[in-house]
Order: sequence, then structure tokens, then C-alpha cells
Amino acid sequence: MQDRHGHRISYLRVSITDRCNERCTYCMPHELQEWLPREEILTFEETLRLIRIATELGVSKVRITGGEPLTRRGVLALIRQVPKISGLRDIGLSTNGTLLAREVEPGTTMARALREAGVRSVNVSLDTLDRHVYSEITGRDLHAQVLDGIDAAIAVEFDQIKLNTVLMRGRNEDQLIPLIEFAAARNLMLRFIEMMPVSTTEVLDDKNFISIFEAKRVIESHYGNLVSEPEFRTNGPAA
Repeated sequence: MQDRHGHRISYLRVSITDRCNERCTYCMPHELQEWLPREEILTFEETLRLIRIATELGVSKVRITGGEPLTRRGVLALIRQVPKISGLRDIGLSTNGTLLAREVEPGTTMARALREAGVRSVNVSLDTLDRHVYSEITGRDLHAQVLDGIDAAIAVEFDQIKLNTVLMRGRNEDQLIPLIEFAAARNLMLRFIEMMPVSTTEVLDDKNFISIFEAKRVIESHYGNLVSEPEFRTNGPAA
């Protein structure tokens, strides 16, 4: 597949649920969330059929997302079937990390079960190292579980673990350097992401928004001039 501009399409993101165990201020609306009724969510069989069709059209990488995908009942049963689809070379997962360290059976964490099922890469959302601020951002006191989840992912040696940080003025502009040091100490990739209007809450104003360019200035004031790698590519709006 390719679009009208000649860009080859080989990467598919599949959301398997709209539900999440957190309530991030930049993602969830403040009013009561109207979850999709079960009959409007793709069944696992439909999801696998969709992925098969996509691979026949040239997709070679699939990322399982949500909401929080690990909250969906039976998620491991689905993920264990995905590597069996001919043509797929890479399977990833995006998660808030809160459930990665949970035991799914004695001695086996969710992270290990995912790795054994064929997941090669994991993206974990981590906007701050401050537990109190984390609770304010997500509406949940699950910071310790996220850190445990990251450790669990490291322990099972995924091919790649990325930390995703959404930039928020008044929330985490003081966390850029600590997060860089945290990621570097663990040999993890860290990506700073600009806020986007994905909920009914207004986020793109001067009170909330930090640009990538401003973040770059902060980082350079600490480390010196950054050197770009023009050949390096990611699949999202991150720096």
C-alpha cells in the first residue's frame, strides 16, 4: 500500500479497547466517559482478520494499542495469535505500564508473557518521576506500578523499550532532565511528545502547551547543543 504522496504504508496500529485504568487530563474528558458498547468493539477473530488483510496489502509491523490494551480480558490469547500471521515481522505494544509487572500466572509477569508471545517492542507512557504529579496527571496513584512495570519489561529483554512523555506546562517542564537521566541509566529510548487535542479538554493554550523547540532549549541549556540524526525515524509525532 502507498498513499497519494507515494509513502509506503507498512505499519498498522490496532486499538483493541477504548477503556483505560487511568484518567489522564490530556486524554480523557472531564465528564463521564461514554465507553463503546461491547458489540461495537472488534472481536479477537475480527481483529486477527483485519491484521491478515493488512499484511496481504503490505503491512509488516503491527502495534497493539488502546485505551490501555492490557485491561482487555483475554488480551494474551489475542497477542499469542498475532505472530502466526504470515508476513508480519514486528509486533509492538503501547501501554501505560501499570499492568506489566502483574503476575498472570505464578512466576510469570505480564511483561514476560507478552515477550514469550512474540511482542518485540513496548512503548510505556511516563510523564513524570514525581508520584504526586503523576497522580494529578493520571487521576490514579499508580506511579509505583509503572516503575515496576518498566523494570519488568527490562528484565525480559524486549528488543526495544520506549518511554513516551507528553510535555505539559505547569506539570512536567522540570522533569525533562530527570527523565533523560532515568532513561539513560536504563538504556531506554525517551520520546518527548507535544500535546494534541484528543479530548474535549482545551490543551493547546499557553497555560498548558510546551513545544518541542522549547523542550530542546531546556535540554541544550543542560547538556549543550544537540546533534540531530537525520537518518533516524520513528512512527509518531515525537522528538
